[in-house]
Amino acid sequence: MAGQAFAQTPKELQAALPAVEGWTVSAETEVFNRDNLYERINGAAPLFLENNFQEMTSMTYTQGDAYITIQAYRHATPEDAFGMYASERSSDMTFYPGIGGEAQGDEYGLFSFAGCIYLKMAANGELEDFAPALKAIAKGLTKKIDANAGYPDIFQYFPPDYMKPHTQAYITQNYIGHEFLKPVYTANYDIDGAEVQGFIIDGKTKEGAQKILSEYLKFTKQTTAASESKLLTIEDRYNGKIPLVWQGQYLFGAFNDTGSEFPRVVYDFLMQL
Repeated sequence: MAGQAFAQTPKELQAALPAVEGWTVSAETEVFNRDNLYERINGAAPLFLENNFQEMTSMTYTQGDAYITIQAYRHATPEDAFGMYASERSSDMTFYPGIGGEAQGDEYGLFSFAGCIYLKMAANGELEDFAPALKAIAKGLTKKIDANAGYPDIFQYFPPDYMKPHTQAYITQNYIGHEFLKPVYTANYDIDGAEVQGFIIDGKTKEGAQKILSEYLKFTKQTTAASESKLLTIEDRYNGKIPLVWQGQYLFGAFNDTGSEFPRVVYDFLMQL
């Protein structure tokens, strides 16, 4: 991800909150860590921990009886923060351009990410529309966190043709049920009527990618050697046939949750990656 993250600590985050006309920033903050996050978000905490959550700073704006709560979740890496955002992204909300790496929301909430921070905002009160204040706060805060926030650079390898908008995601572990498939970047496609999830596994090094592929072949009891630049078909008894290509430190593949056969165009598409 491009950019230099700035606001990270609770004190820095509060200092980065922008002035918004008619609203007052509360002097009080709450801070939660890996040990007590469950006290604030209860059952949702395990998913945050899977995405390498480190610390959450809760801050508040007030206007009479109305208030806006900002929860700034700091993760270990920008990829983790993006992954957490993507896991909670909803097609029911409106996407707002020019805020963080991506932002979406409605008149009562807003979600975004920048640097190592996943930002969740919620409004409560009798005001007719909180959206202008939510967007002003998020835009100012994410700019201070990372003015050049965006998707992880690896998504440049995903061909834009056939891709469904706003479906990119990052998974830290257990992709399609396998502990050794990690970390994984995904995007959903509609290719000639076939619903396909394209994925890239980052082995960090060429040897790392080879090790992951070898483990997968061993799991499936396939005797095929792990060969670079060769289109392989993994016979996964739980997930059907998984076409896969190994290139350098990356494994490029495709998956669908129906287990149905991929049309030829999907294999041609994989060889473009």
